[in-house]
Amino acid sequence: MYIDLIIFLVLIILTLIFYKRKKFQGLVFLIVIYDTILRVLTFINSNIPVKSISHFIGKYLSSGVLNMIDKYTDGTLELALSWIFVGVLVCFLYFAIVIFVKKKKI
Repeated sequence: MYIDLIIFLVLIILTLIFYKRKKFQGLVFLIVIYDTILRVLTFINSNIPVKSISHFIGKYLSSGVLNMIDKYTDGTLELALSWIFVGVLVCFLYFAIVIFVKKKKI
């Protein structure tokens, strides 16, 4: 089913509507947070043997954004979206480093 894709698109649209300043940075953080949540849910699915939770996570959610890209696209579009996702991760690392340097945590 398309539940994971629908949730992802709704979150992107809401971020673009309500995050007035620094929309690109907000979008990058949203994508990384969504990917992290999916990975945590996949870990829970693998390591906690509760059938109802495992069934729900396995049926309706992907294991990550790259898995979602693989599931819904193929060919050149899949390759392009995968590289865009890698670019988003690089942007996230840049934003995270800038934030830590500005707060003088490093």
